[in-house]
Amino acid sequence: MSAEQGPTVRELAVQALSSTERGYDLLAPKFDRTPYRTPDRVLDAVTRAVRELGPFDTGLDVCCGTGAGVAVLRQTCRERAVGVDFSAGMLAEARAAFPSGGEGPAVHWVRADVRSLPFGPAFDLALSFGAFGHFLPAERFGLFAEVYGSLRPGGQFVFPIGAPPPVGSRAYWSLLGFDAAMRVRNALWRPRFIMYYRTFRLGDVLEDLTQAGFAVRLQPLARLGRRTDGSPRARLVVATRER
Repeated sequence: MSAEQGPTVRELAVQALSSTERGYDLLAPKFDRTPYRTPDRVLDAVTRAVRELGPFDTGLDVCCGTGAGVAVLRQTCRERAVGVDFSAGMLAEARAAFPSGGEGPAVHWVRADVRSLPFGPAFDLALSFGAFGHFLPAERFGLFAEVYGSLRPGGQFVFPIGAPPPVGSRAYWSLLGFDAAMRVRNALWRPRFIMYYRTFRLGDVLEDLTQAGFAVRLQPLARLGRRTDGSPRARLVVATRER
């Protein structure tokens, strides 16, 4: 399941039996050689869409990991890009991948729990990739409220969301099986490792964003293709802090 030189089965098992934070500290050196990193085609599609929403001066990558989202911010923000994550290991990899200096906006890294962001309304743009499965549904509104409070009026919070797999498909059963295994693991083992694929449902997400104060719209990511029924494979959620 991992690329060449990626984590071994034993390393993945040790990670899975650790806490969420410790698990990512352990995985960090090899994270970009796993299937868990956001694919370049998704990053490229979001970059193109975000450029059309700008211009932006300052951007925040929420749960930045090794910095894939910061790479998007460096192409779409003029002054400053900030990555925030709670994993020291992931931030160390991000710093190494994006050394200070050079062209483009200044890049900064902040270690913090995104459920309590240490920022005032300082950003024009916030984005996130592939991190929301690490939050329980009851935590989602609070996370969105923290992002809302970190944006200036008119600021936008964007992230891609894929269409759910067809019921009965191989992907459907794979995700269902993974979430079931994680629920059993977390019921029997401490510390918990929070990662679920089927808890981030679009309707619930839109409701939580609206309750947090955002005005929300969906934009198809046409470059990622369409399903057999003609619907987009992925959409960009664009949530705006209007005041």
